[in-house]
Amino acid sequence: MQRHLWIHAVWIPCVTVLFAFQEGSLPGGVQSFSIWGPDTMPYFWIHTAWITGVTFLFGFQGFPVRSVDMQRATDNITIRQGDTAIIRCYVDDKVSKVAWLNRSNIIFAGQDKWSLDPRVDLVTKGQLEYSLRIQKVDVYDEGSYTCSIQTKQQPKTSQVYLIVQVPANIYKVSEDITVNEGSNVTLSCLATGRPDPMITWRLLNPSAEPLDGEEYLDIIGIMRNQAGRYECKASNDVATPDVKYVNVVVNYPPTIKKTQSSETPVGRMGTLQCEAVAIPTPEFEWYRDEKRLSNTQGINIQILGTTTVLMIANVTEEDYGNYTCVASNRLGTQSASLFLYRPGSGRDISGSACVSHSLWLLLASFACLFFKC
Repeated sequence: MQRHLWIHAVWIPCVTVLFAFQEGSLPGGVQSFSIWGPDTMPYFWIHTAWITGVTFLFGFQGFPVRSVDMQRATDNITIRQGDTAIIRCYVDDKVSKVAWLNRSNIIFAGQDKWSLDPRVDLVTKGQLEYSLRIQKVDVYDEGSYTCSIQTKQQPKTSQVYLIVQVPANIYKVSEDITVNEGSNVTLSCLATGRPDPMITWRLLNPSAEPLDGEEYLDIIGIMRNQAGRYECKASNDVATPDVKYVNVVVNYPPTIKKTQSSETPVGRMGTLQCEAVAIPTPEFEWYRDEKRLSNTQGINIQILGTTTVLMIANVTEEDYGNYTCVASNRLGTQSASLFLYRPGSGRDISGSACVSHSLWLLLASFACLFFKC
């Protein structure tokens, strides 16, 4: 096709030169003149250049067309990456030639395809439509597309700007991390998309409320209640938001949450219980006075996760008294006192708390007698 175009570009000016010297009517209505006359040279060059230009634009073989329904001078079409775009153009019987251009590149001239892109083709319903179809649209397809029409009177164009949107995609997010309580933490979440995506953060447990942060989430002096699963969401309303997660583990020293003393008669089994929370999981030890206890005859120590149980079989008078539970990990240690006591000694399961409560009642009684209340 290009070979035929060049032939037209060369031979039509030559024919113009050959026939411009003859007597008679010339292109443009110029009547019999000599090529060498001073009044004829401008017309000769004007017609030579004009015919050459027309040959380049419309020297291709068009196809018979009908209908013209020109779009606005400039219109926008928004399409999602990967979808199929159809850019509409309609023509009528006043049209002699038609072409599609992208920027300055010819895509179609009539039904002749100039583009080498296999994704591009024409949509022609009968002879009324001359639309351009682009399959699997990508970012580099964005830009201006022109439907150029040659009528019997003058050329017309319909220009459309193709906008390609890209769904949000998180391409980099922080890895799961473990930090010590009180540390400063920065979580990152980087995403691409067209238009630029909005990034939001949530701590999914317990309330899942939004957090202040975009690409970077800063946590100053992180606390144990800020540990958990963090959600990063990138959205730009092009497709379903992209979501990634970061697990944050916060280490902290042991805290003994609960102790259980025991009121046990002689000859029965006494049970003392101690529960602590910590990350990493605490290790437990039991002491009687300054002596560390271990699993021996009559004593059984069990550790069940964050709880430890000291069991004393066949309690004797010598077993009554104070016991110490110690919980520790690499960040710290905490201890608590528990009591094994005989029934009727005035203690309850809270051990030392019972002693303190009884002492305050005694002091209050003396004060009441002294002031005659």
